[in-house]
Amino acid sequence: MAGNIFGELFKVVSFGESHGPALGCVIDGCPAGLELSVESIRQELRKRRPAQGVASTSRREDDEPEILSGVFEGKTLGTPIAIMVCNADCHSADYDNLRNVYRPGHADFCWDAKYGIRDHRGGGRSSGRETLCRVAAGAVAKKLLAAYNIRITAWTSALAGLDMPKPGDPDFDFDEIEKNPLRIPGRAAAEQALKAIESLRAEGDSAGGLVSCLAQGVPPGLGEPVFGKLDARLAGAMLSLGAVKGIEFGAGFTAARLKGSENNDTPVNKSNNAGGILGGISNGRDITFNVAFKPTPSIAKPQKALGKTDGEIVDLVISGRHDACIPPRAVPVVEAMTALVLADLVLLQRAAKV
Repeated sequence: MAGNIFGELFKVVSFGESHGPALGCVIDGCPAGLELSVESIRQELRKRRPAQGVASTSRREDDEPEILSGVFEGKTLGTPIAIMVCNADCHSADYDNLRNVYRPGHADFCWDAKYGIRDHRGGGRSSGRETLCRVAAGAVAKKLLAAYNIRITAWTSALAGLDMPKPGDPDFDFDEIEKNPLRIPGRAAAEQALKAIESLRAEGDSAGGLVSCLAQGVPPGLGEPVFGKLDARLAGAMLSLGAVKGIEFGAGFTAARLKGSENNDTPVNKSNNAGGILGGISNGRDITFNVAFKPTPSIAKPQKALGKTDGEIVDLVISGRHDACIPPRAVPVVEAMTALVLADLVLLQRAAKV
């Protein structure tokens, strides 16, 4: 289905379910001659795999990728690249009580309404585990972007109602992002947030948060107006993630409260209120945006839920293994989706002018 395909020239097909035999992706349109190894994909998958501290699910998956096609002697062939990761630690029995119940905050009811059938084991294809496919494809896109000196960095910028350090703050540290399981760019802030998450998990509850993303080295001119605007493409990519409920670029919603004289980025000021995008096209400045993630809907607290058979209201306690908050493991996913958008637009730009 078209709903499982992303991109125009750098095209990705995602496949697999949370508790199926395997997940993976097929990438079509990647140019030949790009250096690519299993290790480069493995490094990205390690960032999003489960069992990474108190905020993460305890499901243990090695997420070991296998390249099935499209690469020969360490370089891409220009043919479809197929990457597969086998599931190993599913515990499908944990979801038996959900066969005929629609979980609050999940896609269960909507999936049934659309298809008339659903995989209740871990949410099937609507599970966050599907993002593994995106990260694997994003690893390839990052390799392509590196050839153009484009770099993408994301981090957890708010969690459990707490704001984290921002770029320019004295305690903001890019190097700290991958040194703590919450991917927060500051050690003291990470310790504070970790205590908040531990408290929520002990209560059987969960938290939402923000992921911020910075794309550096993006040349001016990327974006396909009118309906393929760079910010529109990025927004669509982020909102395709199951837990995302909002996105803002640059000054975002704050811009609605500013005067034009305050909001405009001029050649002499250092502001980037536009977030590096004007008219849907990159302007050469850093691309910046924030992505809002809702709290994990699978919580241990008792809830009321809708029964599938005759619409009765039932008592529900969700078992199984779930993230206490999504943003830390979503950081590499945001990076991957950004890379997929930019890689596609870099290739499209090749045909934009002589």
